Amino acid sequence: MFWIELLLVLVILFYGARIGDAFLGLAGGLGVAILVFIFQIPPTSPPIDVMLIILAVVLSASALQISGGLDFLVSVAESILRKYPQHITVLAPLVTYLFTFLAGTGHVIYSLLPVIQEVAKSYKVRPERPISIAVIASQQAITASPISAAMAAMVGFMAPLGISMGTLILICVPATLIGVVLGAISVYRKGVELENDPEYQKRVEAGLVKKVEEIQPASVQEKQFAGTAKLSVALFLLGTVLVVLMGTFPELRPAFPDSKGVVKAISMSQTIQIVMLALSAIIVVACKPKVGSLLRCSVFHSGILAVVCAFGLCWMSDTFVNGQMSFIKDNVSAYMNENVFILPIMMFIVSALITSQAATTLILIPLAIAFGMPPYLLIGAWPAVNGYFFFPVAGQCIAGLSFDDTGTTRIGKFVLNHSYMRPGLINVVVSVIMATVIGKMLLS
Repeated sequence: MFWIELLLVLVILFYGARIGDAFLGLAGGLGVAILVFIFQIPPTSPPIDVMLIILAVVLSASALQISGGLDFLVSVAESILRKYPQHITVLAPLVTYLFTFLAGTGHVIYSLLPVIQEVAKSYKVRPERPISIAVIASQQAITASPISAAMAAMVGFMAPLGISMGTLILICVPATLIGVVLGAISVYRKGVELENDPEYQKRVEAGLVKKVEEIQPASVQEKQFAGTAKLSVALFLLGTVLVVLMGTFPELRPAFPDSKGVVKAISMSQTIQIVMLALSAIIVVACKPKVGSLLRCSVFHSGILAVVCAFGLCWMSDTFVNGQMSFIKDNVSAYMNENVFILPIMMFIVSALITSQAATTLILIPLAIAFGMPPYLLIGAWPAVNGYFFFPVAGQCIAGLSFDDTGTTRIGKFVLNHSYMRPGLINVVVSVIMATVIGKMLLS
């Protein structure tokens, strides 16, 4: 029955990924129904804490966006890129990583891609180089950002194991940064120089793009932002710092006696929900954005998708694991612990199919916990949830292809030989290895 039910879960994941978007969560709900009503497995409780953490984080990020804070962060990133064009191949991924880390969403990449390709052309750098790794970096940073939906889910799963958000950040930030830097180095001289690229030459002859010699370096233009946009960023960062500090130092959290009279600090789950929800309200009151646009902005849309996925997918995964716990402990746990490379491969494959770090986290981390794998291996494997680039159909990958008017960022004849493959694979492999090593040092 374990293999039949596992096959059912995989089929539902595959079918849900084909339709995509919110249907992933709906498909998970269908899986719960089949497991409960047909296979007679008792349902577990929905992942309420994880859903509420994600929702609180998404609301605060949405408040930042409608207050102009996200646009302000993008303008700062643009200014940095234009000031140092000669280092665009390394600087672009570091900038997109940093601003995704701060904003908790990869949406910043859409505004930066035109700037990256323009700066690259002006300095006669093949745009494929900075664009490919910048797209990868903007998504890998989600597994390091303290206020991303994926991190919110991971914190919810790790807290019962005694792993704080501070520990997660301490492991994931250096690991993923090293992966990004090595990914950038791997494409530093990739392909022929721009003026020698056949596709670029065709476009020049067709009058679709200027010659390299005619491209002038763009000047840095300072954009004006209202004080409320800058204030929203300051408030947002302050809230983020508070969450990290209280996650790292439990003594900072309020403590109350439980039903047995034992004084305990409030959980990290409650702490994140309280701080981020309050932060959302403070940003709205202080910055006075149009509140009606909060539920319609792009950050909220992508974030609420993670909540829907948590509701269906995580519930299905948890119900399946709970129903087959004895089989897993007797037959699967030992194998998984002896073959630790299986988990990151599973994460990579699932993320490549469903193109969502948060959804992949929600599906596989509960399963990995049930396998009895030590926390450092769970965290070490986690950067592998960034396999979305393998099939270059995710929005960020398509955007990179579209914004590069030179045609150097491309999908090859065999589909998988595309511009994102080399930096993406190097980034994921290095990040997983480094996260495992750092995690082993800190947690063993």
